[in-house]
Amino acid sequence: MRYFAQRLFDGLVFKSNQVITVKNQKIVSVEQGTADEADTLLSGLVAPGFIDVQVNGGGGKLFNNEPNLATLETMSRAHQTFGTTAMLPTLITDNLATMTLAANAVALALTNKIPGIIGIHFEGPHLSSPKKGIHPESHIRPISEKELALFKRKDLGVVCVTLAPENVSCDVIKELVSSGVKICLGHSNASVEQTLAAIDAGATGFTHLYNAMSPLTSRAAGMVGAALLRDEAYCGLIVDHEHVDKVSCQLAIKCKTSEKIMLVTDAMSHVGSNQTLLTFAGMEISRTGNKLTIEGGRLAGSALDMATAVRNTVTNLDTPLDQTLQIASSTPAKFVELQNTKGQLSEGYDADWIVLTDDLHVTQTYIGGKQVFSV
Repeated sequence: MRYFAQRLFDGLVFKSNQVITVKNQKIVSVEQGTADEADTLLSGLVAPGFIDVQVNGGGGKLFNNEPNLATLETMSRAHQTFGTTAMLPTLITDNLATMTLAANAVALALTNKIPGIIGIHFEGPHLSSPKKGIHPESHIRPISEKELALFKRKDLGVVCVTLAPENVSCDVIKELVSSGVKICLGHSNASVEQTLAAIDAGATGFTHLYNAMSPLTSRAAGMVGAALLRDEAYCGLIVDHEHVDKVSCQLAIKCKTSEKIMLVTDAMSHVGSNQTLLTFAGMEISRTGNKLTIEGGRLAGSALDMATAVRNTVTNLDTPLDQTLQIASSTPAKFVELQNTKGQLSEGYDADWIVLTDDLHVTQTYIGGKQVFSV
């Protein structure tokens, strides 16, 4: 199949009048051409599909509450409407039985080639109680051999684990990294020294920068300071204007550049649904506008989607469009080490792309050359 894009961002540069040739779900070529040479015309800006490494739910389903294949299918479909073509379903801190069910569901999704599912993100349970956020205190615990074995499974695709380095030793971090697990630091009260040691041990990411981590202050750089300092570290950023101040977002992007900032949603089940109330771990999470809170006003995940995150970053943070599209796609692709197959529209890459209007709303989503969403 051949597709004509009058405007195209290939992940690096903008191009015009491009013909994308697709075979066996892969891009065979992207070349200058005319609409007459194509089978399908793509009306709008064609760009690589978004990659979201932190997705708790969507379409009215929360992964923790229903850790099964049907939930993953619902979540993926919901986020596809907002341009997400690859995602890490994320399990909030829970018991080992639920973690195992979630892992089994992801393994089944990968076997069945469910579009959009590339692995799993375990956000916890080895976190810091003082920075737990909505993570249930009753399930926060030291790491055990059973969890280590679960994280090391080879049938889960990309495996990412968020942990607090003050509660997990550098030796364990090294062990997980050597088994191919991506380690993110977060929900942590760690000192800058503990954080830097974890990076040296192989941790490569930070989960929702600024939120639920020791702050940067004049006398203690904390986890935030370490994240901003170390050039090699990737940082997820929730740009919903509820989690992080505008100037703090701009500072993070300036320090880390588009090479290391990743837009993430931290989306709960509300995204892609009309849901306003959600019960999780005995807590009632309510939606008011674009803000999710529990009783007392504490933030509880987000109602953010990737397309909105992109619009917020361009419009309210004054970030150039090319850089914004990179931090929504090619940068997270590098973080999960899929940079040779995802995040670009070039020969040999997966045929995952979206079509955007001038005001950056998604009108079409393609995964593997197949249209999975259209307005």
